[in-house]
Amino acid sequence: MKNVDIAFIGGGNMARSLIGGLIADGVEPARIWVADPDPASLRDHQNHFGVHTTADNAEAVRQAQVIVLAVKPQVVNTAARGLIDALRKRPALVISVAAGIREPHLRTWLGQETAIVRCMPNTPALVGSGATALFANLNVTTEQKDLAESILRAVGMTLWVDDEDLLDAVTALSGSGPAYFFLVMEAMEQAGVALGLPRRTARLLTLQTAFGAAKMALESTEEVAALRRRVTSPGGTTEQAIKVLEEHGLAASFEQALRAARQRSIELASLFGGEK
Repeated sequence: MKNVDIAFIGGGNMARSLIGGLIADGVEPARIWVADPDPASLRDHQNHFGVHTTADNAEAVRQAQVIVLAVKPQVVNTAARGLIDALRKRPALVISVAAGIREPHLRTWLGQETAIVRCMPNTPALVGSGATALFANLNVTTEQKDLAESILRAVGMTLWVDDEDLLDAVTALSGSGPAYFFLVMEAMEQAGVALGLPRRTARLLTLQTAFGAAKMALESTEEVAALRRRVTSPGGTTEQAIKVLEEHGLAASFEQALRAARQRSIELASLFGGEK
């Protein structure tokens, strides 16, 4: 990865987090290009990271073996079509982090022979703790898969799915997932305040508890259900709280929520990728 030139089409938050992670992993800033129409964004990347910048997407593509499409879903069509000539002259691996844009649409806009990896990172990638699922089309070589995985690992953990449709479920689970945990933390903080705790105390206890529980689950070989049972003493306070949550249908609510999120992901894919 350190010997590969990478061009980012779009200089938003996700591009910024990936660039920061890549440089921290030892990639030279001189091997990174950022293309964006916003002069302020380009100045920020140049000043902060020392990377190459340009307002011309095709210029960035001509410099690189890997192209990261990091623009908003509603402008991927236009951005991708503008790259097709440059990609014909110099084929490259295209990694799309644009939510909801299907591989067949990307291949139509970029060229049928283009090697494309679609991925679904989530917002904790901004702090180097993301979870990213990736899908590769048939044009992607083993070496290119390794390269794509290395790039996304710069901002967290990665895993592959063999069926592109599963990215809708990934979107529902981990893509939207941080908001679910924020909602739970918000509710716990509010409940703590209602029980008489100062807001700052309730907030700090909530955040550290969430962090600690996630760390325990990550470092344990046990299923989370087993961990939950282990900290739920019969007749104790935790058992009473969980009983209330189960009586209010917590598990069923989460399943319904994720199904709704997956369905919206499917609908948005049709909306953003409708024009071939």
